[in-house]
Amino acid sequence: MKLYSLSVLHKGETKSNLLKSAYDLSSFSFFQRSSVQEFMTFTSALIVERSAHGSRASVKEQEYLCHVYVRNDSLSAVVIADSEYPQRVAFTLLDKVLEEFSRQVDSIDWPSGNPETINYKALDIHLAKYQNPREADAMTKVQAELDETKIILHNTMESLLERGEKLDDLVQKSEHLGNQSKAFYKTARKQNSCCEVM
Repeated sequence: MKLYSLSVLHKGETKSNLLKSAYDLSSFSFFQRSSVQEFMTFTSALIVERSAHGSRASVKEQEYLCHVYVRNDSLSAVVIADSEYPQRVAFTLLDKVLEEFSRQVDSIDWPSGNPETINYKALDIHLAKYQNPREADAMTKVQAELDETKIILHNTMESLLERGEKLDDLVQKSEHLGNQSKAFYKTARKQNSCCEVM
């Protein structure tokens, strides 16, 4: 069980704005880490943009699960984990981070803030603490509203996209991804598609 990324974003009218993020990319090769990090940032932003206010969802992308919580005040958080990580603990983490972030960072800074200007240092600590869900779960109680909220599981990233949209097209248009990451995506996509045929 592993957590790879934890991000706090603001959901704007058309785009989401990354406010702060933390990553644990130790399981990836050194040369892949920057591209993997860019894709996690891109994926987190895309999921927040496509999620409704006041919603929680889990989106499956290959062997990963992206858990998102978009509050009614547009403050949002995404955690990217492997598929074995317990969903309930992931949402407990998102609740805790958003509650703490909203107390420490003034809401006037959410729409225009960025990772350099936002003063919130706890994401790395939470990402490390929640790597072991059994320890983390013993320290926190699941909030009652979580049980009352319907959590949607999207089978694939494609099901989250609008009709006629393709992930490949969004990757090409993305401002979050550099040319090296786009090339990495194309290569990975080709290798995955050749393996599916066999």
